[in-house]
Amino acid sequence: MEKAISLKEQGNKALAENKFDEAIKLYTEAISYDDKNQILYSNRSAAYAKAGKFEEALADAEKTIELYPTWPKGYSRKGVALAGLQKYADAFQAYSKGLEYDPKNVTLLQGQSEIKNLVISQLLNQHTPMDIDPQSPPPRREPSPPKAKPQPKDEEENLPENKKLARKAKELGNQAYKKKEFEEAIQHYNEALEHDPADITYYSNLAAVYFEQKEYKKCISQCEKAIEIGRENRADFKLIAKAFTRIGNAYKKLEDWGNAKTYYEKAMSEHRTPEVKTLLSEIEKKIKEEERKAYIDPAKAEEEKEKGNELFKKGDYSTAIKHYSEAIKRNPDDPRLYSNRAACYTKLAAFDLGLKDCDMCVKLDEKFIKGYIRKGKILQGMQQQSKAAAAYQKALDIDPNNAEALEGYRTCTVACHNNPQEVWKNAMSDPEIQQILKDPAMRLILEQMQSDPNAVKDHLKNPNIADKVCKLIESGIVRIH
Repeated sequence: MEKAISLKEQGNKALAENKFDEAIKLYTEAISYDDKNQILYSNRSAAYAKAGKFEEALADAEKTIELYPTWPKGYSRKGVALAGLQKYADAFQAYSKGLEYDPKNVTLLQGQSEIKNLVISQLLNQHTPMDIDPQSPPPRREPSPPKAKPQPKDEEENLPENKKLARKAKELGNQAYKKKEFEEAIQHYNEALEHDPADITYYSNLAAVYFEQKEYKKCISQCEKAIEIGRENRADFKLIAKAFTRIGNAYKKLEDWGNAKTYYEKAMSEHRTPEVKTLLSEIEKKIKEEERKAYIDPAKAEEEKEKGNELFKKGDYSTAIKHYSEAIKRNPDDPRLYSNRAACYTKLAAFDLGLKDCDMCVKLDEKFIKGYIRKGKILQGMQQQSKAAAAYQKALDIDPNNAEALEGYRTCTVACHNNPQEVWKNAMSDPEIQQILKDPAMRLILEQMQSDPNAVKDHLKNPNIADKVCKLIESGIVRIH
């Protein structure tokens, strides 16, 4: 733990000196020594955000909240990351959630205020609404040079007559678009195309209108024309990328995930932006989930389970695991499959994997008594008697007369009383227990519990404190007589 603290301090120093990559590296190394410390994830989130790596910053903010749900700073980190990704509504919600735990937190209040001001500013300065789909995230604002400067009047006057007429028609189209008068907008954009058919912008504007009208096939066709014309006339690669992105958005609306992925990838090949990267990541997750669902087949899962059972009886545990794993893929909501695989892991002394499967059993079915009993046996094999007793106790809560659970609980209780030093040693090897015992507030509560058990009742009304006390009881550190 001292190593983690030392690395954290070094990371803080690097962050203060704006050495973001170095800070990230130091915090990452610190986490390898103490992966239950929410402060390390919070600090690394800050470093990622300052380095402009907002997706990574968001992941660390989420981990911070997972480890310490009532800590306002986790929500502050999440708000900063989401704002960096231009997910302003989500950022505002993150700040609001943090204020539920600390209504006067200056950082959270300031974050909310900045989001409000930013959104209002963008709305007031949104002169080119056709650059993006309204459903898509707003583009990242470039600090310099300005995105586009209005042309001087003399330059405007020197334009060919057809381009002047095209621009006037486009402006009329934009005005109609803002008012959601889409048919009128289409007429004006078509007029602009008649005057200047070589400008990619007018095709893109038409595509945006079709997108708003939910005419997604027309939107795709129009974007394809925009790309073709843009290529022929050497249009800015950013405009080409936007057309590809809009095609991806249209396919997403049509729930054609494969094509959506293809066109987001094409957009990224033209111009990489965090917004499109996020869209691509979401689609890839969706595709994986659809593939997972399509693979589910309870009948085939049962066949694989039976094959695993036969191999288990023969003592071929490694091969049995393969069949149970295939059965789980075919029917991931059946707790029996995880229980059977946990039995194989136990026979192979792969206790950590067995515990994970036992936890999944009872997560899927809280009344699945075999999951708790099997977990108790694994923990006994790991010489963690107090935790094993807690597992058996949960089984007895379901069936107080279960002979296997009664015997397991009796054996573990005897072992705990006979060897309290071993219980303490096992408990202190758990980073989560270490962190709870280092918390000054928890230490004060534990002292009160020893001197006046009734005084702790008010503390236990707090779900966070109650959860920590339960963990200490399960570990054997705290005993209830």
